[in-house]
This record gives sequence, structure tokens and C-alpha cells, in this order.
Amino acid sequence: MTETANERIRIEAAADRCWDVAVDFESYPEWVRDVKDVHVLERDDEGRGKRVEYRAAALGKSIRYVLDYDYSEAPSAFSWKFIEGDMLRRLDGRYQFDPDGPSSTRVHYELAVELAVPLPGLLKRRAAGLIMGSALKELKKQVEAVA
Repeated sequence: MTETANERIRIEAAADRCWDVAVDFESYPEWVRDVKDVHVLERDDEGRGKRVEYRAAALGKSIRYVLDYDYSEAPSAFSWKFIEGDMLRRLDGRYQFDPDGPSSTRVHYELAVELAVPLPGLLKRRAAGLIMGSALKELKKQVEAVA
């Protein structure tokens, strides 16, 4: 069963700065706590990661997954779809960056997670919530630290 979650956060930085940090996938291991390794497997015509492989800590294990990114809404939003990986059937999501004044941005994060391992619904919902909550907090911390 797929668990979905939506969350918004306000970041004290311009939307383009939020975008730049969010699409710099290769820097994720430096500031995203659970991401251990990232490899951009394919790039689009603008040099952005189109297909990206991740290794992350999850549920006490190291998991691998590959995401395909869609920039058709750039620079206000981008999305991703799960392609393959361990312990997951789905990990689809979207970031949207809405300017909120000259130096502030409302970031909206959507995520759909389906684990391939059997877990009770409560644990699955908690996993989706943890992924989302930490992703937004870590993005905010990184963007504001370098803004």
C-alpha cells in the first residue's frame, strides 16, 4: 500500500537558491543525514541529474534506489519517479518553490512511498513522515546556512 504525505515549509532564501540546493543531488551526502552516496547516471541537456542512483540508510539497512527526474515545471518545481531499488516499490515525489517576498520561499514537498517489505500501516506512515520531515528540515538548514 502506498503512503502519501504533503508538507510545506518556509525557507529564508530566494526560490532560485532553494532550487539550486535541491537539484544539487551530488551534494546530498554532505547534508542529508540518511543519504550516504549519490551517482548521477544520466544528465539532461542542461546538465541536471536526469537519472540518479542513491544509497541511503533506511530501516536499519543500506538501501539502493534509482530515481528519474522531470524538470518540465522548472524553475518553480521538479518531480521524480522511482525506477528501481531495494526494499521499495515506489518513491515518487515533487518539490515546488513559491516565492514569498524577495528573500523567502514557501517549499511544498509531496511524497508517495511504497515499501516492498511487509510492515504494519502505522510503521509505513511513520517512515513516510520521517522521510518528508527530515528532507524539508535538512533542505531548510542547508539553504539558510549558505544563503
